[in-house]
Amino acid sequence: VRTRLTHSLEVSSVGRSLGTMVGDSVIKRHHLQSVYPQDFGAVVAAASLAHDIGNPPFGHAGEDAIRLWFTSSAAGHAVLEQLNEAQRQDFLRFEGNAQGFRIITRLQSPDNPGGMQLTCATLGTFTKYPRASVLTAEPPAGIAFKKFGFYQDDADLFAEVAGQLGLEPLQPGAWGRHPLAYLVEAADDICYRIIDVEDAFRLQQLRFEEVRDLLLPLTGEPERARRKLEHITRPKERIEYLRAKTIGAIIDQVHQCFMANEASILAGVLADELLDMIPAAGAMRALKACGENQVYVSKPVVEVEAAGFEVLGGLLEAFVTTVNDIAVKGPSASPKSRMLIHLIPEHFAGPGRQPVADLYRRVLAITDFVSGMTDSYAVALFKKLTGISLPNG
Repeated sequence: VRTRLTHSLEVSSVGRSLGTMVGDSVIKRHHLQSVYPQDFGAVVAAASLAHDIGNPPFGHAGEDAIRLWFTSSAAGHAVLEQLNEAQRQDFLRFEGNAQGFRIITRLQSPDNPGGMQLTCATLGTFTKYPRASVLTAEPPAGIAFKKFGFYQDDADLFAEVAGQLGLEPLQPGAWGRHPLAYLVEAADDICYRIIDVEDAFRLQQLRFEEVRDLLLPLTGEPERARRKLEHITRPKERIEYLRAKTIGAIIDQVHQCFMANEASILAGVLADELLDMIPAAGAMRALKACGENQVYVSKPVVEVEAAGFEVLGGLLEAFVTTVNDIAVKGPSASPKSRMLIHLIPEHFAGPGRQPVADLYRRVLAITDFVSGMTDSYAVALFKKLTGISLPNG
């Protein structure tokens, strides 16, 4: 069964294939010199590898948990009341994609300008949603603008990236999408839709016949694939064969779809994701529906995600209260705050563990800290803070 790491590796592999195939076609179509298909593949692979790096503990449920804390907590309300609208929306609509951009450009290797110092091409390809959380006008139509891709604190950095890449400015705080971002989006969706049903079969959440009937139409050659299955004895290996055939067939369709729509993609006006435009779009939607209706709502999944609301809400309550108490009261802060500040790494707490004066950046540093935890670390720390478990000794 996949983990976040193996999912990201698989998305990167699919992304490299898509990028290399598209690169080969683009080079031939436009007679490009001194550039190679592998260059396209490397950019898409790197962006794909990082695509989920900003997800908080408990994944998308963790995003909801962080948003809910700011919506429902008195401490969260007290913070929001002192911020401008754009800053408020950064928290109320906490977004793993924006957090990911922040990690790779600022939080990882913070002493380096640009953080990890990835190329602008990689950063643009990584950013599926090239807009801020609040815009002065109605957001442009299309898949690229349904979420946001950077926080107010990182807006100048994204504007610099967009300028270097020549992304089309659509309005203040919004740009046209980098063409290769469509391939990262497709690689992610290919992997999670197809592979999640394979994992569900391994976990006995779906029957062999259910998964077989979902994947066979997507192989491109269902009758040939059906005959091949007759020579594979174990159900697990039958599903593995169908998964591999399906991924290969959908990669081919996405490649062809990209090239057929290249003009609108380059102009930044393609409103739909590529998987909704390929011949197998209906069958891919059936996979997505199966995941939403049968896999992601299974009892073990729901139990973990429900716990995430308590864990992340509790951590935010403790640490946001701590840094705000110390920032306002200094040495007169409560004994609890003066103790808890030592549980926050200095680069999140502030130099010398003195929280910064700017409220927005102070609280953003705490969401950086909490959202960067693993599931197990977040649970363990929450248990210690609440006295459910105590450190040994």
